[in-house]
Amino acid sequence: MDEVKVWEETVKIPTYEVGEAQKNPIFLEKRVYQGSCGKVYPYPTIDTISDVKKDKEYRAVYLENEYLKVMLLPELGGRIQRAYDKTNDYDFVYYNRVIKPALVGLTGPWISGGIEFNWPQHHRPTTFLPVDYLLKENEDGSKSVLMHDVDQMYGTKGITKITLYPGKAYIEITGQLYNRTPLPQTFLWWANPAVAANEYTQSVFPPDVHAVMDHGKRDVSRFPIATGVYYKKDYSEGVDISRYKNIPVPTSYMAEKSKYDFVGGYDYNKEAGLLHVADHHISPGKKQWTWGCGDFGKAWDRNLTDEDGPYVELMTGVYTDNQPDFTWLKPYEEKTFKQYFMPYKAAGVVKNATIEAAVNMTHTQQGVEIIVYATSTYQADIVLSYDGKVIMEDNAAISPVNVYKRTCVIDSIQDDTKLTVKVLENGRELVAYTPEKQEIPELPKPAEAIGEPQSIQTNEELYLAGLHIEQYRHATYLPDPYYLEALKRDPGDIRVNNAYGMLLLRRGQFAKAKPYFEKAIERMTRRNPNPYNSEAYYNLGLAQLYLGEEEEAYDSFFKATWSNEQQEMAYYYLAVLDARKNRFVHALDMIERSLVKNAHSINARALKVYILRKSGKIEEAKAQIVSNLALDAFDFVSRNEEILLTQSENERITLHNLLRGFAQNYLMIARDYALFGGYEEANQILKAYSCKNQLLHYYQAYYLHKLGNEEAAAQMIKEAEGLSPDYNFPNKLEDIAVLQYAVQEYRSGMAAYALGNLYYDRLDWEEAVPLWEMAREQNPDYPTVHRNLALAYYNKLHDAQKAKAELETAYKLDISDARVLLELDQLYKKLGYSYEERLAHLEEHKEIIDSRDDLYIEYITLYNMTGRYEEALDMIMHHHFHPWEGGEGKITTQYTLALLQLAKLALAEHKPENAEELLRKALVFPENLGEGKLEGTKDNHLYYYLGEALEQQGRAKEAEECWHRAECGTDEPAGAMYYNDQPADMILYQGLAKRRLGDMAGANARFYRLLDYGERHLRDEVKMDYFAVSLPDFLIFDEDYTKKNQAHCYYLMALANIGLGNQEKAEEFLKKALSDGRHVALPRTGADCTMEFYEITSLEQTAEGAFHVMEPTAECRRINPMDLSNTQITVLVPGVVFTPTGSRYGYGKGFYDRYFARYAKLNRFALAYENQLEPELEVLDTDIKMHRIYTETGEYDII
Repeated sequence: MDEVKVWEETVKIPTYEVGEAQKNPIFLEKRVYQGSCGKVYPYPTIDTISDVKKDKEYRAVYLENEYLKVMLLPELGGRIQRAYDKTNDYDFVYYNRVIKPALVGLTGPWISGGIEFNWPQHHRPTTFLPVDYLLKENEDGSKSVLMHDVDQMYGTKGITKITLYPGKAYIEITGQLYNRTPLPQTFLWWANPAVAANEYTQSVFPPDVHAVMDHGKRDVSRFPIATGVYYKKDYSEGVDISRYKNIPVPTSYMAEKSKYDFVGGYDYNKEAGLLHVADHHISPGKKQWTWGCGDFGKAWDRNLTDEDGPYVELMTGVYTDNQPDFTWLKPYEEKTFKQYFMPYKAAGVVKNATIEAAVNMTHTQQGVEIIVYATSTYQADIVLSYDGKVIMEDNAAISPVNVYKRTCVIDSIQDDTKLTVKVLENGRELVAYTPEKQEIPELPKPAEAIGEPQSIQTNEELYLAGLHIEQYRHATYLPDPYYLEALKRDPGDIRVNNAYGMLLLRRGQFAKAKPYFEKAIERMTRRNPNPYNSEAYYNLGLAQLYLGEEEEAYDSFFKATWSNEQQEMAYYYLAVLDARKNRFVHALDMIERSLVKNAHSINARALKVYILRKSGKIEEAKAQIVSNLALDAFDFVSRNEEILLTQSENERITLHNLLRGFAQNYLMIARDYALFGGYEEANQILKAYSCKNQLLHYYQAYYLHKLGNEEAAAQMIKEAEGLSPDYNFPNKLEDIAVLQYAVQEYRSGMAAYALGNLYYDRLDWEEAVPLWEMAREQNPDYPTVHRNLALAYYNKLHDAQKAKAELETAYKLDISDARVLLELDQLYKKLGYSYEERLAHLEEHKEIIDSRDDLYIEYITLYNMTGRYEEALDMIMHHHFHPWEGGEGKITTQYTLALLQLAKLALAEHKPENAEELLRKALVFPENLGEGKLEGTKDNHLYYYLGEALEQQGRAKEAEECWHRAECGTDEPAGAMYYNDQPADMILYQGLAKRRLGDMAGANARFYRLLDYGERHLRDEVKMDYFAVSLPDFLIFDEDYTKKNQAHCYYLMALANIGLGNQEKAEEFLKKALSDGRHVALPRTGADCTMEFYEITSLEQTAEGAFHVMEPTAECRRINPMDLSNTQITVLVPGVVFTPTGSRYGYGKGFYDRYFARYAKLNRFALAYENQLEPELEVLDTDIKMHRIYTETGEYDII
């Protein structure tokens, strides 16, 4: 075969199906995923996976030439499913013969194998969703498949063109990334090829890579020989971590830097491997990831495949060298690049590679060995020189099937760095290599976390800190405090005003954003009216446009054109505003000016076609369409314009197929037309959508309103209200005006619900809550709006009782919703419900509990916590679990706990044989748990009790061996947040084992370690680690990490006292740990009628103060509510007289009113008797009402 073939066919692949997408919007603003923000909205999540394998049909696309055969699956993210080298029967990327998803992806399902293309983040939201695609035949005989996807979260679009050439043994990937939004966006690109892994596998990094770094550059290791602790694994003996067989734990590493263009992997047994080649100037990212070769990794291999075994990922980053490492993509900017994936054979760990050839050169006692592999057929010259002089020259035919090998016996080579091998064809260099100088490289320093805003010295650093948090999509830090601190220091700072205004603009807070741009312009134009950079004018124009202030926006955009940087976007929007006014001659002039600055602006090109058609310039419009589609075959507006111009049925069918019935594709076209003023065209596009979709109906109503057809608009709103609101997750800035129209003109409850979703996702809960409350009033039977309100009431308004009422209502309205049942149980947990109460509630709904693993694990945990260990174990053993990556350890903990407690009961009943059997079972995780044991797990508690069981049987020597195993492990306590953290009680068992072995000093040292850590860290203010890579908790309700730390410290102190034999103290500390870290603070007044609260742990910390009231003493810690913004804070307010409407009289000094004026968001709850209530009181403007009043007969819920 000397040609390339491309074709489609239906294939059957054994598949484990995934469950239904979650209909509740999932707001995960603080979820950490792959080192950055793990939010998923507006995508739904899927968190259930079938255990039954069935054959499923997929539409596959194939590319094939004489060397390679490539299989693509557009239905699964457009991934390369298989890349096969025909010359040696070798899958040069890992071929997984089954579709077996695991919960690894951003939104849930993810599959291993092939090549996954990750952008704008990792793992990409649509990795398990369909994408648009086209087949293309090129003039040079090559064939391509184009995959297209628009990220619904941020609005950037990507085209991945996958090409095979005649006579070339490589796959060419052309990436075309484009920001189709008016605001700067961020992205990373990591192509993710997997390769089969075994004891013969080695990652092939360039010879100048001497250091590798972890996610966020938070840790660093030497490479390839690691010599320290990395991923909590001690490699101090010197371990080659380029070899899969040497990495027993889940591990990522990314090259610090390299001047080479390649990275790859090699299998010594197959004598074949994979290489990736791309220009290192734009593709610096070179990464390996493995689950590890230990039991933990093998369990994940079982989760992801049936028979194809382990793999490693050899990721290649473009415009990125780390995860997370995001690059800016400015408004309407395009970034393009090429990367190549190729098989190679018989060359070992190559030293350099290009798309033409790869070369390996090694100098040993036998001589200088040269191996050359080529991706095409060449008659090549292979030239070896030393110190500039040719010492060997050969000519050979090289190709994908003819690998050149030669060993040159050469004397007196003193310095390998003077050797150079070159492979040439007719004088053109195919590949070359000169050995690197062997030096002791300086190890780079890990990255440092950004400090608190108040600790940062300059406004520039504050600005850059905020920008960095935005750019890296940080999960647990917000940019706001950094920008606001800078503006507090200098209210006129141009950059910070512009940045903060843009942040508010992104969140849809147009009116709030506008003054910041105006403030920036005020400072910029203080000396002259013509600023150096006019970005603030452009952003002001956007805010005005979104506010409907079109005349003002026109002026701002025109002013923005005065400086070069903003001309492309500003001229584009001037053309938009002219087109909206039917000023097409002027609009054409403006769009031509925009295209001069950016000829590849897809938005501007589409607008030009629209303007030409509207101007009657039909032939010019047709020519522009041809040009547009040559640049972007998925320019849907241009394709629709072609239909309008030609009325071609073939083009209509083509567009229909490309849109593939995906509602967001139709909305994207309609929004573009509406921006141009083409409401009729927008409406016609939406009418072509064949399914019922609530958001589309609201858009149609809005466009009909814009066309002056209010009667039809009203009918469309009425129809929308009757449609299902499930999966109505709007998140575009354009959605705001559409939904506001439905809310304001028609009091649409469902539109209010959808708009509330949008605002809550954009961190504007103050707008979201009233909208959801309106939706609740109009649609009281819709469960999701009650559920959403519960989240807001607890996490934002800190009103747990309101949250409880709403969530209980939500579940009563749909008792089949296992997600809401999980959330309700977690809320009960937050409210301090006992284990028995929570279990009784779950028992009422047993029929759905096992439909979600997370809910089922909570259910099992409650059985363990209530002493029903046998039942817990039985439930565990009869269920197949699917863990989330990063959330491991939950079910294995319950499995171990159930067996351990049963063993302890057996020991108490003098049945040591039974105890031994149970404990030995606990040492091995059964496969149905979906998890394996991490290498390095010490199981101190199990070995301690196994020693006890063996001693009871008279097997003293074996018991001693177990206690020796139980005393192993680190004696340094930690926070125990992640699955690979050693639980703190392991240190207790180390100490108990040492005591059993007669080492009292060692035992006490362990116990005092626990005590010391607890006492030293008890009052720490704790927040999520800045460099966290994943956060495994439920993330339904906000967590107070300071409270968690306090409970953890009390727990450590309890463990210490257990070991030391102080049972009373141990019980006291355990009670404090189980109190969920609640704090009590009392007020202390000042002479200036101010008041502050101070934490007490005992009434002994009080003394008589003003007004003969007991107040906290001077050593107590002041509580600043601003430091506890994520904590539910309730102030119990005394008083003399109250009204049922919340007014209050105290003693007239205004202490509480002043305090609440400073901290308005605190819960204000009053305690009173009924005889203290009066119908009315005369109040002042400064008097602040209570939220709720509790009396002996009930409560008054006021605000």
